[in-house]
Amino acid sequence: MLKKVAIIITPNYKDYAKKYLADCVRSIRGQDYAGDMKIFITDNETSEESYGYLEKILIMNKSPQPPFAKGGNYKNPPSPPLLKGGVINNPPNPLYQGGIKFEIIRNKTNDGFAKGVNDSIRQALAQGFGYIAVVNIHTTVESRYISELVKVMENPPNPPLLKGGIIEIGVVQARMMLDPEKDKISSLGNVTHFLGFGYCSHYREKWDEKKFGIRHSAFGIHDIHYPSGSSMFFKREVLEKVGLLDEEYWMYNEDQEIGWRIWLAGYRCVLAPNAVMYNKYEFQRSIEKFYWMDRNRINAILQCYRLPTLLLIFPAFVIMEIGLILFSLKTGWFKEKIRVWKYFLTPAKWVYIWRARKRNQSLRRVKDRDIAKMISGRIWYQEVGDIKLKLINPVFNLYWRVARWMIVW
Repeated sequence: MLKKVAIIITPNYKDYAKKYLADCVRSIRGQDYAGDMKIFITDNETSEESYGYLEKILIMNKSPQPPFAKGGNYKNPPSPPLLKGGVINNPPNPLYQGGIKFEIIRNKTNDGFAKGVNDSIRQALAQGFGYIAVVNIHTTVESRYISELVKVMENPPNPPLLKGGIIEIGVVQARMMLDPEKDKISSLGNVTHFLGFGYCSHYREKWDEKKFGIRHSAFGIHDIHYPSGSSMFFKREVLEKVGLLDEEYWMYNEDQEIGWRIWLAGYRCVLAPNAVMYNKYEFQRSIEKFYWMDRNRINAILQCYRLPTLLLIFPAFVIMEIGLILFSLKTGWFKEKIRVWKYFLTPAKWVYIWRARKRNQSLRRVKDRDIAKMISGRIWYQEVGDIKLKLINPVFNLYWRVARWMIVW
């Protein structure tokens, strides 16, 4: 019997749905997967207008027309009440013949990307779904997307990357292409630099079936350090063991941390190139983005490395921090850099970091030595062609090669 799949569309906030949702839902409705599916979406900082728009799009993108239920028309059900500080999900709509059920979770405030996704995942787990597919609201997917992800999850073709019998897959990412430049790559899995910076593998390279395709041993279904938050396909049992996204992260790097956590727990993160997603990605040089990315990459390394590894990379970390301070002064991000260090100098955050570190390390079945093979010594911000990065990359890459040789734990 095919497992039920919950499709978690990433949270709506303000005008996201009006920009992207219709195309996203239309592509989900076109899936060829024969099992039961249901869409979940969280409406952050919900209003009657935003809730009504979500409902309109989710109902419109169906085939054929929804049936009338006894005693009424489900086309315009009453809005659920909005409670102070609460998360209210609407009563599930009927399953349209030939369509997919949906459920909208309403948050009175904007609780961030991570919690918004988790609110939907919790509903899906409570309703017994076996697979959880997180799909970004600004993406579309090909018709075989879900069936290909299920195929990889249930029939892993490759042996494990690491020694010690790690076989079971915990999360799968699809091949992500850009939109409208659909012949160019958005992500073939994400890479972590040893100081916590995360980036998309092979970003903006042209897709070449001979180089990257399923028949090529190096870039077929293979292990990645972590999946993009735009395409994460989880096994229910894995989430029940390792937990959901860390809501402290709010936005950015939450995908990195949960991918790393999944590896620590003894599961694999893999890429499935035959499952294809198109990403309407727009790089934004945002000061606010700098704060979250810088803060959260430090959280990730503090929570996931063993203590000896943290000590080993500390000199490189100090050098990088000096460089980032100079960079922030030049680019106008200095106040955000100060916010980052203010965060880490707050005693209440020490308690959070200790608890999150304890959570992650208690799951550990894999040594840093093994995970380090997937971690890079090269920093690469795909949209930032800074000459200083090109100059410093060889230095940090050499540092990491030596450090990785020393990591035996």
